[in-house]
Amino acid sequence: MSVAEKPAPLITPASSEEDEEIIKSVVQGKIPSYSLESKLGDCKRAASIRKEVMQRITGKSLEGLPLEGFNYESILGQCCEMPIGYVQIPVGIAGPLLLNGKEFSVPMATTEGCLVASTNRGCKAIYASGGATCILLRDGMTRAPCVRFGTAKRAAELKFFVEDPIKFETLANVFNQSSRFARLQRIQCAIAGKNLYMRFVCSTGDAMGMNMVSKGVQNVLDYLQNEYPDMDVIGISGNFCSDKKPAAVNWIEGRGKSVVCEAIITEEVVKKVLKTEVSALVELNMLKNLTGSAMAGALGGFNAHASNIVSAVFIATGQDPAQNIESSHCITMMEAVNDGKDLHISVTMPSIEVGTVGGGTQLASQSACLNLLGVKGANREAPGSNARLLATVVAGSVLAGELSLMSAISAGQLVNSHMKYNRSTKDVTKTSS
Repeated sequence: MSVAEKPAPLITPASSEEDEEIIKSVVQGKIPSYSLESKLGDCKRAASIRKEVMQRITGKSLEGLPLEGFNYESILGQCCEMPIGYVQIPVGIAGPLLLNGKEFSVPMATTEGCLVASTNRGCKAIYASGGATCILLRDGMTRAPCVRFGTAKRAAELKFFVEDPIKFETLANVFNQSSRFARLQRIQCAIAGKNLYMRFVCSTGDAMGMNMVSKGVQNVLDYLQNEYPDMDVIGISGNFCSDKKPAAVNWIEGRGKSVVCEAIITEEVVKKVLKTEVSALVELNMLKNLTGSAMAGALGGFNAHASNIVSAVFIATGQDPAQNIESSHCITMMEAVNDGKDLHISVTMPSIEVGTVGGGTQLASQSACLNLLGVKGANREAPGSNARLLATVVAGSVLAGELSLMSAISAGQLVNSHMKYNRSTKDVTKTSS
């Protein structure tokens, strides 16, 4: 088919004559696809019509993309624009994860065979050894606007202004007026020529907090504009935050929840459950997660597969999957203790970005997974505690995943397990095209 040729339309009969006329109008460009929800007042009907429009325009079948069984009103103006259905991802359960004396059944949404089973084995090893301990080190979401002046001297003057403790109190009051939960903690500044980057760090209750901190930052910028009328605001986000990108500032200073999680795995459990030796795990961790990652020039990637577990829990609980990038920053440490008999393992994760309100957390499936963990919604008695607890569960799950995968590699089991459980046996050429 030449570039100029259009695919043959794939036509599925509409449910009514009225819908058929609307479909034709959208195909012909008379009705914008994005306006269907407001025009029809029925989000599901709009999604159904839009799906049929796509089939006719592209000539490709969307038969395998489900439409039924989803509340499209719940995503309107919040989670997704111009929906045509939803993608199904299976959710498995790992656990119980014994963490800080409490048991958690961890929901993991994934299509990678072995991932849930492996994490579950790590949970079993942790449980049999008395559980893991997790400590929250910091809690602060960030946003860093970029502002420009005529000279570097003027940029430096504003830097000194916002770093002055007395001036900071005033800025904090301005910032905190934007929300009941937002509380400005500090402002970290960096200068590049005549450009100033101000990294605002703020507690955000049980929300992940990006919108909350942005609103507070805007209040402060409006205030500073009166003090520094020659200040030119280039953008409310100048990438010194840094969101959805691997960045040293997050690895060093933290973003969201900074957490360390540890456990001592007994020699007996290492041998019977993990099928390996303490000394072999310690050596592998040094040569793979530390030396190997250093040889690769890793930034926050001193681990075996933290991202696997973070992504699976994020998707299941309605977090922003793109923030898996910095949330998966992790260094895994292993050391022989108790005269070399037992294994001390820890994961240090400085940038876990999670919330239990807002965004995808309010969707039915994701809300159910949060409820399973006991962290659904906002904690009214102790604002922020649900999100902090979720961050510790993420870290504890990563600890379990690291422990199990490293053991599999150490024992030479990785390839065999993935060949058995992570290969498709279906003929994908038989699916609809």
